[in-house]
Amino acid sequence: HFYSKKNRFWGGAGIVGAQVPVGAGLAFADKYLNKGAESIPISVAMYGDGAANQGQIWEAANMSKLWNLPVVFLCENNQYGMGTSAERSSANTEYFKQGGVIIPGLKVDGMDALAVKKAMQFAKEYCGGGNGPMYMEMKTYRYHGHSMSDPGITYRNREEVSEMRKTKDCIELVKSRLMEAGWATEAELKEKEKEVRAEVARALEEAKAGHEPRAELLDRV
Repeated sequence: HFYSKKNRFWGGAGIVGAQVPVGAGLAFADKYLNKGAESIPISVAMYGDGAANQGQIWEAANMSKLWNLPVVFLCENNQYGMGTSAERSSANTEYFKQGGVIIPGLKVDGMDALAVKKAMQFAKEYCGGGNGPMYMEMKTYRYHGHSMSDPGITYRNREEVSEMRKTKDCIELVKSRLMEAGWATEAELKEKEKEVRAEVARALEEAKAGHEPRAELLDRV
């Protein structure tokens, strides 16, 4: 799991949903360290639809509302969790409503980059402005399986995945908007895609050529 203190990216957790209470704790720290400020840094605690009904998330949300913490409980709803559809795993599949009438929620098209950007701007202003926590559901989709052992088509069919790629793909949506606005041509976008693929390939080769961590890093593990 990635981690960057410099960029306030605090990583994830190996236990399903366990990072969410940590996110609430970070929000508590932000509020405590920024008393009297007009705008407080916010914490975004992210989890998937498969973790949405975890008790620790409900507990963290309850505490966050009681203390009015600047935290967004953000559910990335890919609709299948680790391999079970939301309809089979959740009595309430509208995850943005899990705060009931107490904690407001927002449903966002997670396949639309502009919608995501605007939603996060709103969340930053709302939660950072002293209004307390909020729920957010990013409705998205994964094309592949949850892990290497999951072919991804035992609980859905290939036609569904193909249709999503054709009609809802987030990168293709951005491309079409850029061309419609006259900000880029198809040829320019293809060239940019080649550059990105080359950069990824270089990064992969560097990672493969890297060395294992020094032994002393494991002394206190």
